[in-house]
Amino acid sequence: EIDPLCQKVVEEHVKASFPDHAFLGEESVAAGSDESALALDTLINSEWLWVVDPIDGTTNFVQGLPLSVVSVGVAFRGKPVAGAIMDPYRQELFAGRYGGGATLNGNTIRCGTEASLEEAVVAAGSPTVMASILPSLRGVNALMPRCRSVRMFGSAALHLAWIACGRLTGYFEPDLNAWDTAAGAVILAEAGGRLSALDGSDFALTTRPLLASNGLTHDSTLKV
Repeated sequence: EIDPLCQKVVEEHVKASFPDHAFLGEESVAAGSDESALALDTLINSEWLWVVDPIDGTTNFVQGLPLSVVSVGVAFRGKPVAGAIMDPYRQELFAGRYGGGATLNGNTIRCGTEASLEEAVVAAGSPTVMASILPSLRGVNALMPRCRSVRMFGSAALHLAWIACGRLTGYFEPDLNAWDTAAGAVILAEAGGRLSALDGSDFALTTRPLLASNGLTHDSTLKV
């Protein structure tokens, strides 16, 4: 019940300032990969598109775990160009703008300097659908003996923000929605990181199987 209320607040602010911009929010789309992909396809050719997850990490929020954020991304003609991720528990606002760098509470941030997989702290997704659970567990099984540690925090946007500021080295998940990545992709890229599909192809707003990293460990992670 809280998620739609939060989305309504964001959407009202966006529409008040940018009435001609398109808006895609998680709470406006039926559950399921096919439904979210279709919703994005319908709007991706908009000149300006706001892509919002009002509470990324809903299960954490419900359980009282302080690991959920508000994620607001903006795409121009299908390309993410700006993003903000607000962590209300730590009062941390991550922001990024294409060509303008990435910040945390106004201070410039950069990804960590881990250069090898052995040094890397990698976040894994915690999906609920069997089609994603099995590849996620295979990834954890393959990475855990090779990296410093694997963590699961239950929020894609938070994972991306934490790579951008050096708290994590990488993150993978087999199936994500645009509202999970739209903001974090800009912030991470502007902080010096790299994103791709799990097969190594270039990241786009339509990418669902994601690998994100500090850049230095990306290729070695892809090889695992």
